[in-house]
Amino acid sequence: MKKRILISLSAVIAISIAFIACNSKYSGFSKTDSGIYYKYYIENKDSLKAVEGNLMTLKIRWRVKVKEKDSVLFDSKSNPAAFIIPLGKPTYKGDLYEALAMLHKGDSVTFIIKADSFFLKTAHYPELPKVIDSTTMLYFDIKVVKIQTTEQKEKERVAEAAKQKQAEPEKLNKYLATNNITTKPLASGLYFVESQAGSGNVPKTGDMVKINFTVSLIDGKELFSTLKNGGPMPVEIGKPFENKGFEEAVAMMKKGEKAKLIVPSSLAFGEQGRGQMVAPFTTLLYDVEIVDITSKATYDKEKAQAQKTQEQSASKAKSEESVLLQKYIKDNNITAKPLANGLYYIEIKKGTGAKAAKGKSVSVNYTGRLLNGNVFDSSIGKKPLDFVLGQGRVIPGWEEGVALMSVGGKAKLIIPSSLAYGAQAMGDKIPAFSTLVFEVDLLSVK
Repeated sequence: MKKRILISLSAVIAISIAFIACNSKYSGFSKTDSGIYYKYYIENKDSLKAVEGNLMTLKIRWRVKVKEKDSVLFDSKSNPAAFIIPLGKPTYKGDLYEALAMLHKGDSVTFIIKADSFFLKTAHYPELPKVIDSTTMLYFDIKVVKIQTTEQKEKERVAEAAKQKQAEPEKLNKYLATNNITTKPLASGLYFVESQAGSGNVPKTGDMVKINFTVSLIDGKELFSTLKNGGPMPVEIGKPFENKGFEEAVAMMKKGEKAKLIVPSSLAFGEQGRGQMVAPFTTLLYDVEIVDITSKATYDKEKAQAQKTQEQSASKAKSEESVLLQKYIKDNNITAKPLANGLYYIEIKKGTGAKAAKGKSVSVNYTGRLLNGNVFDSSIGKKPLDFVLGQGRVIPGWEEGVALMSVGGKAKLIIPSSLAYGAQAMGDKIPAFSTLVFEVDLLSVK
């Protein structure tokens, strides 16, 4: 008899759970008393449970649904470093911290939380992102990798650092042997391998040195290069820059000289490392070229003159922009009238597919030109550009122009600088106060 009663009770409970899930606003989700919707894929109730103050290592993404299609706002997969969040006190009833406090190590779950409350109350945004309004729900897909106290995390960090410290000499010796480097280290431990001689004198304390350099890990992974980020960088001799090994090498190099530096961690970033890019006890490799050496006074004078020339050029461009735009319109027999904000939208081919709109993810091919016809950027032959309209990821002229298109369509956008980059020059390719001309093909809308 007891057995039959237990079976009956189990059946009632199962039916009740199914009824609650079916009657949830979101199919398959349950709801807490505070309003958090949740659905477990893996639930480890016997595992370690998170408590306030714990550090939670997560695989996490958050997304919104636009017409039943996902638009991902963040995904920790895009960052190779672990996503670690301290579990704090809830900032309001039913917030993300309350949701995280439900979890155990190894749990895999999706939470649904009101987006406006998350951004304004938990993340402390000054205003809502453009794709979010008071009705938007935010989906959090979470996998709990670790739950640790701060003491446990520090112990783990110290152990990992000790491991890195022990391994560094072996890695360095292997690199030297593999690359047939027989140069002996300087007294400091720096390896300086000259590849091209320079001329003149070495810089004095206070001199300004223009340097091109590339820094890599010992396994060859490039971390930064001035050759890809704006060109030579000015360094004042005698002032801290980069690290001790780098400073020691630059102070002994002449104009035109090139060298490879092998900088052990004791002369680089030591036991602390450098953020997520450089782990503790990491040897770094630098390829360095001394482009120029001048006195500080000469450098300051040249910098002031360059600034003055740039300002004069920008002022001239600002005053001439309207004239050059009207000349372009006339020379190209453009009869379309500008929109209220000054954007020219010229339909080349009418699209017949889905219409682009705020909040939708679009994929486009494009070519961008200045009014003189010079191409400054193009996706042709490369990967199409994907972005979500309305999130401010592209210039205002694109936001408005692409939103007028449908899939399969092609348009020319003539975008005055007020809807592009304004007074800001974009490297050497786009001067300040430049009107930009884009030909855009809308490939898809999701």
